[in-house]
Amino acid sequence: MNKMLSLIPAAIFCLSLLFASALSAAKVSTHSNSEGQATDVADAKADGSTNATLFDIKAGQKLYKKTCKNCHGPTAKGMASFPKLVDKDAAYLIERLKQYRAGEQVGPNTPLMAPQAVKLSDEDISNISYYIVSLNQ
Repeated sequence: MNKMLSLIPAAIFCLSLLFASALSAAKVSTHSNSEGQATDVADAKADGSTNATLFDIKAGQKLYKKTCKNCHGPTAKGMASFPKLVDKDAAYLIERLKQYRAGEQVGPNTPLMAPQAVKLSDEDISNISYYIVSLNQ
């Protein structure tokens, strides 16, 4: 048992390398903060400071399964009249979800999307969006 416990840090390190590699392939620029959460550094300013947004893929997965899966499918590839999301980038998804949340008319599915999006915080929107991007690996 102790031998297995000693392998946990190595396994976590390997998984983090795999995760970082997958995000690089998706062209999502990330770093980890002290809590191990990924941070989006796409908002880096010219002076080197950032307005980094934290995102949590696992939280995004949980929210996606609860809020989005029934219409957009288990892998965000769309179902019936509900569009495929997996081919979109995070910025697009975040923008659309915020528009739906604000009550803006985005398209024919706005009456279905707005009640779902209004429940989401900025953090939830970021988490869901980056989870969907992670599906495109």
